Amino acid sequence: VLGPYKGGLRFHPTVDEGVLKSLGWEQIFKNALTGMPLGAGKGGSDFDPKGKSDAEIRRFCESFMIELYRYLHPSTDVPAGDIGVGGREIGYLYGQYKRLTNRHGGGVLTGKSILFGGSHLRPEATGFGLVYIAKIAIEKNGHTLSGKRCMVSGSGNVAQYASKKLLEMGAKVITMSDSNGCIFFENGLSEDDWKLIVEAKQVHRARLSSLPIGKYMPDKSPWNLSFTTFDYAFPCATQNEIDRDGAASLVKNGVQGLFEGANLPTTLEGQDILRKKQILYIPGKAANAGGVAVSGLEMSQNAQRLQWSEEEIDNRLHSIMTDIYDQIEAQSRNGSGGTLEDGATCAGFLKVAQAMKEMGWVY
Repeated sequence: VLGPYKGGLRFHPTVDEGVLKSLGWEQIFKNALTGMPLGAGKGGSDFDPKGKSDAEIRRFCESFMIELYRYLHPSTDVPAGDIGVGGREIGYLYGQYKRLTNRHGGGVLTGKSILFGGSHLRPEATGFGLVYIAKIAIEKNGHTLSGKRCMVSGSGNVAQYASKKLLEMGAKVITMSDSNGCIFFENGLSEDDWKLIVEAKQVHRARLSSLPIGKYMPDKSPWNLSFTTFDYAFPCATQNEIDRDGAASLVKNGVQGLFEGANLPTTLEGQDILRKKQILYIPGKAANAGGVAVSGLEMSQNAQRLQWSEEEIDNRLHSIMTDIYDQIEAQSRNGSGGTLEDGATCAGFLKVAQAMKEMGWVY
């Protein structure tokens, strides 16, 4: 109703139709909150890129695009990346699309390399946007990020660039993680530590356990560490990573706010605990909308055959995240239940419902 299908492709063993439907449903309201003319969608495969060679991943991407390409168009369906689909995979997919169609320059995929139609700050966008909206919410509550202890889960793009922006704002990042375990930094992640993690994940595709930094704890998650205190939580790994026990542990350890960088990382039982304890909570449909927002900006640049500067993209991203916060705060005061979580759901839903009504799709 608002625009072409827009959402990420996920390559992960847990992908099935139910997961994609759930993520696609959430994407509808996230995209609506950005204020951009974007519908929603989600796709992917249970193919697991972990442990595969570049050649194996390239061949899979090419085969995947043989079936997908016929559905793609800037006005119809524009996928991006998600878990297991980063710049490498998007490059292989886009190369096969061009090989099959002989069409060049069209915005049919986002998250592309800057060399062939990508946007500045697209890899950073979700993490940066997450911290921008968290900073606004924290300051509205009379606090600051500077000097605060922040737990981050994951070590992919979202976690990497959320951590980078937190460091820039003077916060202390005390954890990062991957599917095998968690690294703990008592005095906070340093810039050199951050660079090592980025190199390990983006260049060598290595596990965190291979790095000589922090205290590595196998089979642990940031959400079940009971020996430390912290102020804010940034789940940036995957869906359902914070369950009832994880949320209870967060509260016990002193969490003041939780901001979702991943899609649906907190289970319903975990959300109930956050509500009962009145923890500042911004769900992913608002908190991690920076990624799809800059994807929309990438589509705009492609349509105009332009490339905007990094500074312009960052300013636009900050403006979009500020507008999202204003929307959900206003809606939270307008009878939606009084929380930013309720405000996010209601603000996105009402935009979609009103558009359907004005188009005559519901009456």
